Amino acid sequence: MRTLTEQLTQYAAYHRDRRSIATHFVGIPMIVVALAVLLSRPAFAVGTWFVPLSPAWVLFVAATLYYLVLDVPLGLMMAVFSALCLTFGAWLAAMSTATWLASGIGLFVIGWVFQFIGHAAYEHRKPAFVDDVIGLLIGPLFVLAEALFGFGWRPSMREAIEAKVGPTRINPPHAVAQSK
Repeated sequence: MRTLTEQLTQYAAYHRDRRSIATHFVGIPMIVVALAVLLSRPAFAVGTWFVPLSPAWVLFVAATLYYLVLDVPLGLMMAVFSALCLTFGAWLAAMSTATWLASGIGLFVIGWVFQFIGHAAYEHRKPAFVDDVIGLLIGPLFVLAEALFGFGWRPSMREAIEAKVGPTRINPPHAVAQSK
């Protein structure tokens, strides 16, 4: 299995424009919340568990375990975010079917619109998951890591990533090349 730095580096290679990263800061959390909402139905009582088991729980527990294997501190932070998503998802799933579906589908579609705007308008390349489906799992971790890098978290990891894929930028690569 690839290390956290390797995973983030591969994902970062598709995301070097700061504006694209900004769209991902909006789009990826919306998609993650949408999955929690949409997969919170059906829910089944299981023994003495304090919460009903749903497809959302299965997905989020599996993803969190993967994140914890990659990096315990980051995995714990993702576990907190996952718990918030699951709580919100269960709350919306308890509402009417129309509210549940409209909320879940709306968040999902709008989140993907942000993603594709970031790639089409700023990166000018396909999303990372097209070449490696694991990018769907790494995306939320990338957003969290980028936010933490902004606060000075793990500068050596950020430097290792940038050494391989370059620093983030504002201008698309073709505009930089034309200005030289």
